Amino acid sequence: MHGETRYGFIISLDAQGSGTTPDPDRPGLRARIYQVAEDAFDRAGISDARLAQEDRGDGILAVVEPRRTEALAGEWVEYLHQNLRQVNRELNRPLRLRAGLNVGPFTPDGQGFSGAAVDLACRIGNCPEAKAVLAAAPDSPLLVAVTEQLYRDVVRHGGRWIEPDHYRQYHVPLREGDQRPWFTVPGRTAPPPLPGREENAGPPEEDGPPEEDGPPEEDGPPEEDGPPEEDTGRRDGAGDDFRFGTVTHYGSGQVLQGKFGDLTFDRRRGDAGGSKGRA
Repeated sequence: MHGETRYGFIISLDAQGSGTTPDPDRPGLRARIYQVAEDAFDRAGISDARLAQEDRGDGILAVVEPRRTEALAGEWVEYLHQNLRQVNRELNRPLRLRAGLNVGPFTPDGQGFSGAAVDLACRIGNCPEAKAVLAAAPDSPLLVAVTEQLYRDVVRHGGRWIEPDHYRQYHVPLREGDQRPWFTVPGRTAPPPLPGREENAGPPEEDGPPEEDGPPEEDGPPEEDGPPEEDTGRRDGAGDDFRFGTVTHYGSGQVLQGKFGDLTFDRRRGDAGGSKGRA
């Protein structure tokens, strides 16, 4: 019904490098795009589930009922991949496609349909990053780009012909803001990374629960500084029970006083008294 917003699975399909296709070859290009896409819808059992579809010249924009999202993300993608491999055996210039997938609301009208979710599916499938990744895999006929939400809600859980580990996440700056879609190149364990960028090589690891901090340690009362220690003449290497007393001079004599354990002694030199000691 025109003007009534609905919810659907959005597919944006574009041909790689179609701008260099000569005009005489374009009808054949368009025919093959519809051939591989329609057959994939039929084989996945969702041909009658389409809510809307538009011709895009070198591609197709369609909305499918979201009742079987696993069939679209898994079976339809795999059948499309196998169909491309089949038709390319007879072509000197292989047909290569990029598919942008999203789920969200759309609003049909007399000329087609619109919505932010529709725009995002088109953007991630037609962005320079998607083109560069497929160009870096010259033997592959298909790249599939899914939004971060679709990956989180559908792809990461797996399913029939859905391999979450074969996806790689990319940073894609768009006019609507930065996005983090996931790309896969069917037939490869992971799409190639973009040169000069660090991308995630697989699905994100789920963080465990945060560790709880224990109660803070209470600081004890500050230690009070005692009176400054007097220099007793103690030297390194002396035992704890030995210390020198003061050394005094009387003329040419010298008085040495000290304590070792319980023994206190005076030793005087230079006078007639000699030395004294007491215990």
